[in-house]
Amino acid sequence: MKIIAFVGLPLSGKSTASSVAKEMGIPVIVMGDIVREEVKKRGLEFNDENAGKIANELREKEGMDAIAKRCIPKIRELNTDVVVIDGIRGIAEVERFKKAFGEDFILISIECPIEVRFKRALTRCRGDDLSIKSIEDLKRRDEREISWGMLDAMNVANLTVENIGSLEDFKDKIKNILKVFTKCVEAEVYVKVNPTEDIEKVKKAVENLFPDIDLEFDESKSVLVGKTNKLDKFRELLRMQRILDTARAELKRGWKGNESTVYINKQAATVSKINFTEENSVLSPIVVTFKVYGINFEHFIDWLAPETKDGKPVKEIELWDSSTTSDV
Repeated sequence: MKIIAFVGLPLSGKSTASSVAKEMGIPVIVMGDIVREEVKKRGLEFNDENAGKIANELREKEGMDAIAKRCIPKIRELNTDVVVIDGIRGIAEVERFKKAFGEDFILISIECPIEVRFKRALTRCRGDDLSIKSIEDLKRRDEREISWGMLDAMNVANLTVENIGSLEDFKDKIKNILKVFTKCVEAEVYVKVNPTEDIEKVKKAVENLFPDIDLEFDESKSVLVGKTNKLDKFRELLRMQRILDTARAELKRGWKGNESTVYINKQAATVSKINFTEENSVLSPIVVTFKVYGINFEHFIDWLAPETKDGKPVKEIELWDSSTTSDV
């Protein structure tokens, strides 16, 4: 089990990072929820003052690693490959988690200027943010968490991520980091829409292969782009059309590292057929890049397009087999 923890000053982006993990299907333990539960248990209103008071009291009575200790049983109960922890507040918590999980504990520090964090406080409107009316209010909250050893924890992080750009840029950074530690496959799709083509028809062609894909149109480049981690329909079509050998050859031809790019005829896709073509085909193909994290790419090929005999798969395998985990 890999334990990935996010640490950072208030409003630096820890909750956003955790939301990315949730979107990827990774369970998240929010350390602040331990405090929220205690505040609720005592019948108090949840705000910054009460949260700080209870958090301090827990640490005074049970030690600076009190909240971490309460989280560890919750983590172990999950019994999953990867767990994300949101809300490390001090070095004592880091040491407690390292003692419990050893080298499987990975700490990621999120850094963000106070001016940016203050703007977020004014827009997020979460219960414990409502008391932050000025930069000075945020500084006082920083000082409280620094007194718990926050900066010491950030200084021993395995990795540091800056959150100074757009929300999407930050989410992409976090997603790319989490992919290294989790098992994940996805298809990235890129298709040019020619002036004579209907955008909706091209979009439908892609959706015939990947029904759950979320496509966006880039007007400046006249292209549709999107990603999906649901490949069941594509896999089913390969079997229905009995083109597994062709698909296997195309995947191996475009294979580089943990990914492979193939080119699919756009017109064929409009009738839910997969017809592999060349990169420079006249009508511009649907460009699909399969990316794999956490398993060997060759195993992915064997799952998507296995070897055949008389047109039928010799052996069907499970995608997530612990014996095929990659060293990435």
